[in-house]
Amino acid sequence: MHGESDYGLWTLVIINSAIFIFFAFSFVKPKSKTDWRSLGVFSAFIVALFTEMYGFPLTIYFLSGWLAESYPGVDFLSHENGHLWHTLLGLSGDAHWDVLHILSNVLIVLGFFVLSASWNVLHHAQKTSSLATSGWYARCRHPQYVAFIVIMFGFLLQWPTLPTLLMFPILIVVYVRLAKREEQHAETEFGDTYRQYKQATPGWFPRFLNSNVSSPV
Repeated sequence: MHGESDYGLWTLVIINSAIFIFFAFSFVKPKSKTDWRSLGVFSAFIVALFTEMYGFPLTIYFLSGWLAESYPGVDFLSHENGHLWHTLLGLSGDAHWDVLHILSNVLIVLGFFVLSASWNVLHHAQKTSSLATSGWYARCRHPQYVAFIVIMFGFLLQWPTLPTLLMFPILIVVYVRLAKREEQHAETEFGDTYRQYKQATPGWFPRFLNSNVSSPV
């Protein structure tokens, strides 16, 4: 294997991590402990991702024996070949333009869009001490967590690593627990109003038809 200069780019690790964490921070505008926890676990995923993408390719080193045997002649320390799905699935052409990379970009952009839109609704509701039931909250009860999961899944399509693949299901469990805790607080605060909203609105899989949910009374 050659091309070690393609990694060890710690400045890029810091810059890219900071950019995506700042984007998430600016959309989420964390105020409560739950807000900070949801942003914190997402930030840990992002740092782990870019550390392997530009800093130290732990996954490639860990799988180096198998990769060298299965794909002789492929320089996996070349950054271009770090797009493992592209190589493992036998895709041809520039990895940045294969179907997985394009889908990855679509999911990441969509995730940040949903994140921004849903948190705007939520924080407006918090300011007025009301229940968030409009916008993406009319489609599912936890759009902000769905957005984080979609963004992380998008990154996994683009640049899979062992740490992030292991972190992903764990972070989903974390978000599910945070969501359950939020639902308990909301039910305590809004009572039957929240129970009516919960019964009418799916939790995690957005509904795109007949999603005009009015504020329960």
